[in-house]
Amino acid sequence: VEDPRQRILAYSTVPGQALDEDRRQGILGLQVPGSPENNEQYRTVFAAQGPVRLPALADALPRLAVAIRAGGETLGSLWVVDDGRLAPDAEEALAQGASTAALLLLRARAAQELARHQDGDLLRRLLDGTADPAAATHRLGLEAVRVAAFVLDSPVSAPDGEQTALRLLDLVRLQCEARYGRHACVLVDGVVYAMLPAPAERGGAREPAAAPRRRAHEQRHVRLAEDIVRRAGQALRMPVRAGLGEVVPSLAGVPASRDDADLVLRVLGPELPVASAAQVRPRLTLLRLSEVLGGRRELATGAWQEVLAYDAGHGTGYARTLLAWFEAGCDMAGAAQLLAVHPNTCRYRLRQAQQHIGIDLDDPDERLVLWLQLRTLADL
Repeated sequence: VEDPRQRILAYSTVPGQALDEDRRQGILGLQVPGSPENNEQYRTVFAAQGPVRLPALADALPRLAVAIRAGGETLGSLWVVDDGRLAPDAEEALAQGASTAALLLLRARAAQELARHQDGDLLRRLLDGTADPAAATHRLGLEAVRVAAFVLDSPVSAPDGEQTALRLLDLVRLQCEARYGRHACVLVDGVVYAMLPAPAERGGAREPAAAPRRRAHEQRHVRLAEDIVRRAGQALRMPVRAGLGEVVPSLAGVPASRDDADLVLRVLGPELPVASAAQVRPRLTLLRLSEVLGGRRELATGAWQEVLAYDAGHGTGYARTLLAWFEAGCDMAGAAQLLAVHPNTCRYRLRQAQQHIGIDLDDPDERLVLWLQLRTLADL
C-alpha cells in the first residue's frame, strides 16, 4: 500500500509470496525505487478507473495495481506482484481491497490532522512562552531545538496572501516531515515556524569538540532551509526568506530562539535569503543597537546630527565621507576607493568637517560613537 508520493505505508508478509528486487528494495527503504519506467506505470494506474495489469520491468515481475480513491481524490495505490498464480477474481479482490484501504487511509489522515492540529497549537504556545516546557517535551519528544522562520518575500493582496501563506505552511511541513518524521509547524501572523531538532551538547558547550559539532549541525539546518526556500519559491512563484534562531538546550528556550529567527528575517534580502543568527550576528547587533540608540534621547543625540545638518545646509557630503573612512578602518585610500574619489578629496573633506563642525577624529571614543550613530541612525 503506497501513498501518492510512492512511500510504502504497509506491505504483506504472507509466507511463500513472490518477491523481486524492486519489492525488496522498496520494503527496505519504505520508498519505491525511482525510474522513468516506474513513473510511466504510475501515470497509467492513476489514469485508470479500475485495476490495471502492468508488464514486467527489467528483472521485476509483472504487477496488478489499482489507485486508491475517495470522493475523486487519489489517496495512494495498491500493488500486487503477479507471478502467474493469482486467482481468476484477483482484479475484483484488489478493487475491494482498494475500497477498504481508502477508509483506513482517510481514518489515518483524520488522526494525523488531529495530531498536527494539537502539535501546532502546542508549538504556538511554546513560541509565545505560555506552554509548559516539560509537558511539551514529553509530547513532542524534543529537547534541544532551534526555531526556523519562513516568510513570503513579496507583497500580495490580503486574501491571496493568506492562501499563499497556508501553502507555504504545507510545503514547510512536508519537507520537515520528510526529514524528521512527525513534525510541528505553525503559521503565526504570516510567518511559518518550525522547530528543528538539534543534538544535545555532550561534555558541555565549552568542550573543544563541541564548536565543530555545532557548526556542522548548523550547516545541515541551513541547507534544509535553503532547500525549502528553493522548493517553495518554485512552487509558489515568489521569493521566500528563512531565518534560523540559535539552538536552545530545552523547549523553555523556544521563545528566545523565535526572537532570533524573527530578527534574522529582518536583515535578510534578495542577496541573502537564508541565514542563521550566527551567520549574521554583526547585522543583528547593529539592528538592535539602532533600536536602542533611537529609543533613548541621550543616546541618539550627538555630533552625527550636526554633520547631517551641515550637509543639508551646505550641500556637502561629510557624513558619507566619514562613514566610508570609518568602514575602511580609518584608511584614506580605502575610503577614497569606497567613494570613488581621490584620497586628497577625502582628506580635504575630513579636515573641513573637523573645522566647521568641531568633531575630534583623534579621540577614539568620539570616533566610535560617531561611527555607531552614523551607521545605525543616519540611514545612509
